[in-house]
Amino acid sequence: MKKPELVFIPLAASSHLTGSIQFFAKSLLDQDEHLSITVLIILLPPQTDLDPYTKSIVSSNSNIKFIIIPPAITSHIPQPFSSSICIEMFVHRVCESHKPQVELAIKDLVLDESTQLVGVVLDMFSSCMIDVANKFKVPSYMFCSFSTAYLGFLLHLPDRHNQVGDNFHPSDSDSVIPSFQNHVPANVLPGAVFDKSGGGYESYVYFGTRFKECKGFIVNSFAEVEPYALYSIVTPPNVYPVGPLIEFKNRNDSSGSTKSEIKNWLDNQPLKSVLFLCFGTMGYFNESQLAQIAIALERSGHRFLWSIRQPPRDGNVATSDYTNVQKVLPDGFLERVKERGMVCGWAPQAEVLAHGAVKGFVSHCGWNSVLESLWYNVPIATWPLHAEQQLNAFLLVKELELAVELSLSYRSHGSELVMADQIERAINSLMNDANPVREKVKDISEKGRNAMIKGGSSFVTLEKLVQDMLQNINKSEQ
Repeated sequence: MKKPELVFIPLAASSHLTGSIQFFAKSLLDQDEHLSITVLIILLPPQTDLDPYTKSIVSSNSNIKFIIIPPAITSHIPQPFSSSICIEMFVHRVCESHKPQVELAIKDLVLDESTQLVGVVLDMFSSCMIDVANKFKVPSYMFCSFSTAYLGFLLHLPDRHNQVGDNFHPSDSDSVIPSFQNHVPANVLPGAVFDKSGGGYESYVYFGTRFKECKGFIVNSFAEVEPYALYSIVTPPNVYPVGPLIEFKNRNDSSGSTKSEIKNWLDNQPLKSVLFLCFGTMGYFNESQLAQIAIALERSGHRFLWSIRQPPRDGNVATSDYTNVQKVLPDGFLERVKERGMVCGWAPQAEVLAHGAVKGFVSHCGWNSVLESLWYNVPIATWPLHAEQQLNAFLLVKELELAVELSLSYRSHGSELVMADQIERAINSLMNDANPVREKVKDISEKGRNAMIKGGSSFVTLEKLVQDMLQNINKSEQ
């Protein structure tokens, strides 16, 4: 029997690579040792090589083969941030330009007579590669590093476009989206769907349209946390919730406080006493907003660990540590709170959430962060910044009742200033032992862990997915 081969084509950004490779691919190999996985990596300009963290993933997975696709000529594609084109359209065009190289790479794989290509696993931004999979007459599977409810939103966009024919507007009335029980306000929709001139809306409609051509959606979620969204999606294509797939250890990007300093500080705090504030690799605030957070933390009286990052520099999209964070905080703040608070740069988020001293989490609501908070039974106060995070915050607060509302509609590139009073109220609510959110998070945390063990919902779903993939061998030989 030929060895079944899966090809992964993820976006070459660390969160996408770790989501689709380190978690899902390794889970597949655990299910069936006969599987072989090849990952075709498309670098995004100005990338010229993988970052050190991703390289460490590559070197640590001997059962997974990595191939960096030769760069295509992308000089004709306008750069985001320096032109009117949005990041979604830019990434889509870069992936589109790499189709010939990807096709050649897959062709080399299928020339090996000992292997049988059984499918191609894509992510949202590489959905154009469905065309390449079709050339080899194999099915495409979409790995969704976001919620099932958000998948439903993307699938809804082409239907809405056929009816309305135009992008969303901030003044729109609340939307009926099949994967949400509640009507969804316009101010929590992803910013891209309001963007007509830069191609954001066009890109999202394109993604949703191509999604429907897949054989299956592999979602990093679990049935127990999103039952309504899961059953709202009409199949086929099939939906395979295989999560929560989370990263138990984080990269060390720290140039300021080290991981050991953070751990030592947490070790000296009482059990379930610390509020953790962290906003992802792309999360930052201006000095005015930092001042309001500082005032709220000082007045609240709670112990806290606050990760602060400075805005991107030199054309990068990721943040970095401040060389002197004291300069961007109110005068005397660090001295006044030194007995109960720690301010750091980068923080090992998963490891902090796993620490017994941590009780609450003020988060940007990226889906990976949401899953980590649920896994470690640490309730969230929502503070979304960009992308689909506003919709995640709405899902957590209004649909699932698993988070405290700090803000649902804040956008990092907007002019809104969240005042200290609002922040302090949310913090106090989050840290209150009597808040019913705490018991609900505890319950869903247990269900999420049970979903991943043998016999659990996600474990069984992953078994079914592997069986479905292996059936492609028989079909191709008929």
